[in-house]
Amino acid sequence: MSTPTIGTNSIVTVCFAPGEDNDWFSASTKVDDHLQVSGTPARRFRVRHRALIGWLTRFFPYYLLHAVRSLGIVTRAAGGRKSRLDLSGMSATAVNEAIVRWRAWRVHIAATTPVARTWDDFLVLHQQNPRKVSYAEARRRFEQQPRVLAMLSFAGGFTFDPYELALYQAGEATYAGLYWRAALIGDALITTDGRLLQPATDSIADRIRFLTDAVGYLHSLSNRAHLCAVTIV
Repeated sequence: MSTPTIGTNSIVTVCFAPGEDNDWFSASTKVDDHLQVSGTPARRFRVRHRALIGWLTRFFPYYLLHAVRSLGIVTRAAGGRKSRLDLSGMSATAVNEAIVRWRAWRVHIAATTPVARTWDDFLVLHQQNPRKVSYAEARRRFEQQPRVLAMLSFAGGFTFDPYELALYQAGEATYAGLYWRAALIGDALITTDGRLLQPATDSIADRIRFLTDAVGYLHSLSNRAHLCAVTIV
């Protein structure tokens, strides 16, 4: 199994302790120190509007980084104080979208094609004997399976990534469970004490293990802590 690479378009969530400098420069510096890459603000956090005072605070971007407005109301940001970010709303939206997508896959793909071998099976063949099975040949063998071909050619309003076949075949709960966690974390997380958390490999199990640990860490942070999402460029 390959070691994951944090590359272009990967999302890194940077955490700041209460009172620590938490501007964009500080976030980008931490990402560069750990990964030797540059990034741009990822405005992926929904902004929380409290029931009683939200009618007023929704117009002000205080304690937020790179906020975005819609009709004057602050709706999204690249980060900010944890208490101002709608983490529960983000995870709820992500799990609902994932369930709808997985159920569409079950109806249109799983119900009409036989179970297929995952990409990892073919990648191992290539890694064990690159001369006999080139990377291109491993990919060709994987993609010629009826289920994978159906995922590649589906045009019914959903995009099914065949390289997530193992995740789809693991079931609805597993599929949705990964996606709601990923909505909060992204692909890696830098803790307030400077640790880089990321999956040990690209396997589904390691991705879920990483995301579960990262979400647990996120929930353990004070509401006065700050977060910042960075897209690697």
